[in-house]
Amino acid sequence: MELRRKLCIVFAVFVIVIEFASGNFVFKVQHKFAGKEKKLEHFKSHDTRRHSRMLASIDLPLGGDSRVDSVGLYFTKIKLGSPPKEYHVQVDTGSDILWVNCVPCPKCPSKTNLNFHLSLFDVNASSTAKKVGCDDDFCSFISQSDSCQPAVGCSYHIVYADESTSDGNFIRDKLTLEQVTGDLQTGPLGQEVVFGCGSDQSGQLGKSDSAVDGVMGFGQSNTSVLSQLAATGDAKRVFSHCLDNVKGGGIFAVGVVDSPKVKTTPMVPNQMHYNVMLMGMDVDGTALDLPPSILRNGGTIVDSGTTLAYFPKVLYDSLIETILARQPVKLHIVEDTFQCFSFSENIDEAFPPVSFEFEDSVKLTVYPHDYLFTLEKELYCFGWQAGELTTDERTEVILLGDLVLSNKLVVYDLENEVIGWADHNCSSSIKVKDGSGGVYSVGADNLSSAPPFLTIGKLLTILSTLIAMALLH
Repeated sequence: MELRRKLCIVFAVFVIVIEFASGNFVFKVQHKFAGKEKKLEHFKSHDTRRHSRMLASIDLPLGGDSRVDSVGLYFTKIKLGSPPKEYHVQVDTGSDILWVNCVPCPKCPSKTNLNFHLSLFDVNASSTAKKVGCDDDFCSFISQSDSCQPAVGCSYHIVYADESTSDGNFIRDKLTLEQVTGDLQTGPLGQEVVFGCGSDQSGQLGKSDSAVDGVMGFGQSNTSVLSQLAATGDAKRVFSHCLDNVKGGGIFAVGVVDSPKVKTTPMVPNQMHYNVMLMGMDVDGTALDLPPSILRNGGTIVDSGTTLAYFPKVLYDSLIETILARQPVKLHIVEDTFQCFSFSENIDEAFPPVSFEFEDSVKLTVYPHDYLFTLEKELYCFGWQAGELTTDERTEVILLGDLVLSNKLVVYDLENEVIGWADHNCSSSIKVKDGSGGVYSVGADNLSSAPPFLTIGKLLTILSTLIAMALLH
């Protein structure tokens, strides 16, 4: 075989190695607006829509950067159907079902400014797809079995407070995820799950700007993919994320975390969202007075789908005032909402950390590089917001989004009804434990960058080895 042909074969193998390299189950997740132009109205409007819409071990390929100034959501890549086809869906800790846009869907987005093509799930193209009937247990989970029409099957109609809607039917089909099989190694696992097949979207869900194929909910309900996997014995009702706002992406895994160790606080029971009991707040040791309703009702929501952190107005004013007492700066309002200032020094040295203390003396510290973000050189803005968020009973709540959760491993343990966290380098790795007690490393991912486990150095090593083998033969 001539040298040129050998090198062509080597190059083809090299491309295949790059193409198929991939990060209990893990998900590679990306922030929806990673690297986009910094516009304040984008992430503020996203949070507004977000709040009105909140209703074994696996490695989810995570994408995104968690930067407040990049706006957006985290999304991951999953496979549905037989043969498996890829779909990009938002990873959402505040909702309870997996749904994707389906054929036909004339009002579904047809394009996106993200780095992938949108896809519609086609029931007729999957040999394993089955319609969920009215007598299916899943239909009773969503309390629609009484109104279900047998000729139509189990359907859903979601109306969000921003007046966007999603309509469709539930389908039972194969979901293929990456099961952790060794250190930084995964293998495909196909599991039958029920998901929504959306055929009509309107409002924000029907717009094409930065659209994804659907939503993958990690809420507490029996309808979530997490609960469905746990019901079949394929996974524990435990998941974790580590959102990297420095390099982008991070880690999203289903399964028990062995390390790093996290301190946990109890989840407030019987809540729609992941609520925890906030006991106190301080700015570098100076305590803030919490509204009585916060202390009484534990109204603090942990939500990775929200970008900023929102507080009752009186607490927000006290927080800003106490920070500025440590580092006086001249504030000016940008876009009617954000308090910004010019600053040329090191913000971590000049501004104080802010700490939250939860039940069982569990602390969460947010550093200046987390709660301050830059719009342009030497122009910083606070990521804290006066939210005026309330429950149905009109009780004030605090909502902690990516601003607070980034650069930390956050573990949601639904088995023991606790949430825990630890400061962690989210571009590194964590260790998860499988059902047999084996402990394996799960590495960070970023869907917008090169394959995570094959660095340039490793790729060059592989390439040189393949070339040497070709020359020897």
